[in-house]
Amino acid sequence: MDNKLYWIGFNLVKGIGPVRLQALLDHFGSIQSAWNAHVADLQAAGLNQKTIESFLQVRNNQDLAAYYEKISSEGIQVLCWEDDAYPVRLKNIPHPPPVMYIRGDLLAEDHWAVAIVGTRRVTSYGRQVTEQVAAYLARQGITVISGLARGVDGTAHHTALQNGGRTIAVLGCGVDQIYPPEHRQLADKILQNGAIISDYPPGTPPDAVNFPPRNRLISGLSAAVV
Repeated sequence: MDNKLYWIGFNLVKGIGPVRLQALLDHFGSIQSAWNAHVADLQAAGLNQKTIESFLQVRNNQDLAAYYEKISSEGIQVLCWEDDAYPVRLKNIPHPPPVMYIRGDLLAEDHWAVAIVGTRRVTSYGRQVTEQVAAYLARQGITVISGLARGVDGTAHHTALQNGGRTIAVLGCGVDQIYPPEHRQLADKILQNGAIISDYPPGTPPDAVNFPPRNRLISGLSAAVV
C-alpha cells in the first residue's frame, strides 16, 4: 500500500493529531509499521483505549485506496510531512499538520506570503485598509493568505485576485465544503490562481471549533500576519 494512504488513514482517526502521530513514528520507526501495529504495541506506544478503538474502527472499516481514489478524482491533492513539496515555513511551526489537503496549486513562490485576516463584520474603513494592503501585496508578487470568511477575509482574497496576485484560502472544514456558501464563486476564482487548503479530511463540515485551530496554518504559511 502507498505510504500516503497510511498518512491519510491516521488523519481520519479522531484523537491522533501531530503530537500522537509523532510519538507513534518515534516508537515504530515508520508510518507503515505504526499502521499495522498490534493493540499491545499501540498501548506500549502510549495510545489510550479510546484512541485505539477509534484507530481500529478506521483501520478495519475504511477502504483507504478507494477513499484516496475518490478525492484524487475530485482534484484534491494530499501532502504529508515526508513530501518534499510540504511548505518549509509551515513545517517549522510547533506541531505542524501531518496531512494537508489541497485544491488548486501550491507553488514555490507561495513561500513569499502574507496573511490578512480580520472581523467578519467589517466597517467601511476596515474594508478600505484591507483592499489597500491586499492590492499592494499582490502587485509586489506576494501571495495573500486568508480564511475565506465573510468580511476582511473575503475582501483580501477578492482584492488580491483583482490585482493579478495569487491567494490561498485556509479552511476550517474539508476543501470540498466551501463555507460560507456565498463564497463559492470566490473559491472557484481562487482555484484559478491559488489554492484552497485544509488539514481536515474532505467531507468534514464547517464547525465553530475547527476555525481557531486552522489559524495556526494561516500564520504558519505566512511570513507576516496583518
